Amino acid sequence: MTGPVYRSDASQSHPVGIGVSDQSLGILLQRGGEELLLLKLSDRFTVRPLEPNTPKDWFSQIPATHKQQLPNTQLEEFIVDEAGDLETLMTKVRSLPEVAFVSHVYTVDNNPQMRVYLTDEVTIQFAETVDETQRQAIADAVQLDLDKPVYGIPNTFISYLRRTATENPIKIANRLMRKSEVLTAEPNIVITTQNHYLPRSPLYPKQWYLQNKGGRDLAPGSHIEAEKAWDITRGIRSVVVAITDDAIDLNHPDFQGPGKIVAPRDFKRKNFLPLPEGESDNHGTACAGVAVAEENGVGIVGVAPGCALMPIRTTGYLDDESIEQVFDWAMTKGASVISCSWGASAVYFPLSLRQRAAITRAATEGRNGKGCVIVFAAGNANRPTSGTVNESGWPNNLLKGSVKWLSGFAVHPDVIPVSACTSLAKKAAYSNWGPSISVCAPSNNAPPGMWIQEMGAVNTPPEIKGYLTGLGVFTTDRTGSHGYDSGDYTGFFGGTSSACPVVAGVAALVLSVNPHLTAGQVKQILEQSADKIIDPDIDIQLGNRFGTYDSKGHSQWFGYGKVNAYNAVRRAQRLLTMPMQVTRQIKGQNSRQQAIPDFQRNQAGLFPLNLFSSSDRPGLISEISIADPSAVADIRVTVDIQHSYLGDLEVYLIAPNGYTVQLQSRTLGNQTRLNRTYSLQTTPTLRQFCNQSAQGSWKLWVRDCVPGDTGTLNSWDLTLAV
Repeated sequence: MTGPVYRSDASQSHPVGIGVSDQSLGILLQRGGEELLLLKLSDRFTVRPLEPNTPKDWFSQIPATHKQQLPNTQLEEFIVDEAGDLETLMTKVRSLPEVAFVSHVYTVDNNPQMRVYLTDEVTIQFAETVDETQRQAIADAVQLDLDKPVYGIPNTFISYLRRTATENPIKIANRLMRKSEVLTAEPNIVITTQNHYLPRSPLYPKQWYLQNKGGRDLAPGSHIEAEKAWDITRGIRSVVVAITDDAIDLNHPDFQGPGKIVAPRDFKRKNFLPLPEGESDNHGTACAGVAVAEENGVGIVGVAPGCALMPIRTTGYLDDESIEQVFDWAMTKGASVISCSWGASAVYFPLSLRQRAAITRAATEGRNGKGCVIVFAAGNANRPTSGTVNESGWPNNLLKGSVKWLSGFAVHPDVIPVSACTSLAKKAAYSNWGPSISVCAPSNNAPPGMWIQEMGAVNTPPEIKGYLTGLGVFTTDRTGSHGYDSGDYTGFFGGTSSACPVVAGVAALVLSVNPHLTAGQVKQILEQSADKIIDPDIDIQLGNRFGTYDSKGHSQWFGYGKVNAYNAVRRAQRLLTMPMQVTRQIKGQNSRQQAIPDFQRNQAGLFPLNLFSSSDRPGLISEISIADPSAVADIRVTVDIQHSYLGDLEVYLIAPNGYTVQLQSRTLGNQTRLNRTYSLQTTPTLRQFCNQSAQGSWKLWVRDCVPGDTGTLNSWDLTLAV
């Protein structure tokens, strides 16, 4: 709070709970149970005309510059000269007969880029016992006209400020909140929207594959709609992306940040610093940047910048033990997603029993049984991941005639094989293809090639002549003079090696909004939410036309389409509210009435919820014991609380394993009775308890956050479906 805390009518002088001090009455915005401290801007104000559709020639009477009409409002914004007296000017404008309402423009303390515009609307929720006569008297007292009810919220009305009002809507709303007859009063504010999150990283405009507005060699929709996805989540640290590769430059500025690096491992040198050594150790640094480069105001930004990075340097060999080491380390150290931009240096490479088992184990047993999401690059030879090609023209006749191709990693049923498309939304000339492809992702364009152990890097025949259009991928490079380029970044990365971490990053965003998904569900979400790009052109190397989709929606070139981060994240969110299959119910109740301890000043409220035992938590703890060890499939919590001011309270549910979920925040205002059921549909965060054992002590934690009002927990019920 910003001053003494009172809630009283003019005739009362005793403190009665949450309120706003007189000094802050006009600048402290109460909204959704939270408070925003507003600061007046000194160079502008807004006007609502009395007749909005009349000619604006009367604007000439206002000694200020008209800037704009705020879209979808009747507010006109004006800018004053530096030497102008804002308050005097606003008083003059209020006297004009054409003007209905004049207001300051505000910013928010600690958020100076945020503009807050006041309208002349105030929404009022009255207590159930307040009748029409009382409502009208309350509105008249603060110069408001009650206009119309708010659909779906009982006893709630939209009101408008009269011209005769002498206080702004914030001050009026705060005065109303002091009345026992009013549950909530909120002024209607206008805040300009930021359609899509824009990273602060200075090189972000070069990352066309994340978001672009078209341009040279850029087709509409060639990006993955990252900005719209970032409006929802930019990733969370608890979601860890393992980059398994040649090495990762952990000193790169785009991999810095608290908690960014998790469980690094170097299997080549058998230590915990998977740093580059040789001149060619550049690949992993570029892949890591594509997936998770930190959004820290430096360099670039990854697809999932808020997620953690687990850097793993492989041995460089594909023996059974090497594969087991990589996937076992990633799985046991907490990787959510495992990105693999590599494959066998071989034309035909079936996986061994142990290799298949290592991948299956990580994909089904990782993440506490939900499975690690494993993403593999399809390869860059423009050959099938599994199929036969009539080969000719290879150096030294290395391959000729009918040749079987097989990439064992890219056909494993538990992985997500990724092909590549270009900035023109076409097939990348090099990209491998086939029925196993899951999705594609944007990358560069270049001639097809592969690494042959006896010969090194070779282009696959027949030779492609002419220029291949398409932009390269801009990402992190080894710092200093080493790497693909002489600086710390490169604009020439590509291949399915780059497409793979794009998809890994999107998978990490999906798990950031819904960590309860299995690896199989994540794969399904990516496929179902992909964009169906179409390439009707012929493959100029092999003569194939696989750029369309079959009856099942699958393309051999593009899988189920180009990955779309926004669509995938939205689909993952929706799955949070879907009911789960249940067989029976377990019910528990604690009907013991308990007083809720009032807030004490020495309880600062800065308690990490999952780091303290029940005895350390300020407030009331009430328990229900469940003996059944079955896994939870659905959960409902019913709470009955009587309190003189429910807006003081927060209510949490604590599972036997210590996981804590907030059921109720401080949004109940002046209400005095809470009798409510919280479910997966109303409180999606409860889903983190699903698939966990029901057995043990479940606790309801009721926390009073403000002194002065008291109450009682009457009872609470717990219903678990298993």
